[in-house]
Amino acid sequence: MNLEYPEDLKYLDSHEYVRLDGEIATLGITAYAVDQLGDIVFLELPEVGEAVESGENFGSVESVKAVEDLKSPITGTIIDRNDPLLDTPEAIAEDPYGEGWLLKVRLDNPDEDLETIDASEYRAQVEGEDND
Repeated sequence: MNLEYPEDLKYLDSHEYVRLDGEIATLGITAYAVDQLGDIVFLELPEVGEAVESGENFGSVESVKAVEDLKSPITGTIIDRNDPLLDTPEAIAEDPYGEGWLLKVRLDNPDEDLETIDASEYRAQVEGEDND
């Protein structure tokens, strides 16, 4: 399976991504995470107005195979969440980088030093995991 990792995103080694647009960050899970999870059956996300903190869990995604915690790459306040996914979490698989986004967060500090990797580093990591 040919999985895509858009160059404009930053990635966590735990398979979340962040798209930065000024002081707004969009969070989601990568195509690799979706592929590894299989059929997604449940999604738990925090409410709009709640805070997320870099390196901390902000929810979970459950599939027929496993339950995985979602880890935030940034610190800020949730300004939007993709509520339709709560009813149809399997839709994440159709477009993880577009319609399958999870949260939009206003950054506390737009200059925050993110502990993320770029697309080429992430691609090398997941290709390494597939070869284990």
